[in-house]
Amino acid sequence: MKSAFFDGMPSDVLIVEDDPIIAIDFEDTIFGFGVKTVRTATSVAGALQIIAHRRPDFALLDVVLARENTFALAEKLDALQIPYVFVTGYGADVQLPATLADKPRLVKPCSSEELEAALRRRV
Repeated sequence: MKSAFFDGMPSDVLIVEDDPIIAIDFEDTIFGFGVKTVRTATSVAGALQIIAHRRPDFALLDVVLARENTFALAEKLDALQIPYVFVTGYGADVQLPATLADKPRLVKPCSSEELEAALRRRV
């Protein structure tokens, strides 16, 4: 199935973030870009359920959730050819596995412009 994009924006974005304030901020900002659907998960298991139900066009992955990281989820998205960007509060200090080291990342807090550019790039 080909991903649907409107005006360069994905139409369905998955946010994987365990901080509800940050998730709501991302959601509001992304809706402001004209994205039609934004779904949020607070865990890898929750994200996998969302993906199994309906694949998103793009995902934002917080690197470190409360009790886990999102590396296995990133590998699943790669296998499904779903573009994503890591989002982290740890900046350049975050350690990604070698297989994911070249993946794009945004540092929290990121500007609306940086977030919009990441969604438009669909890396």
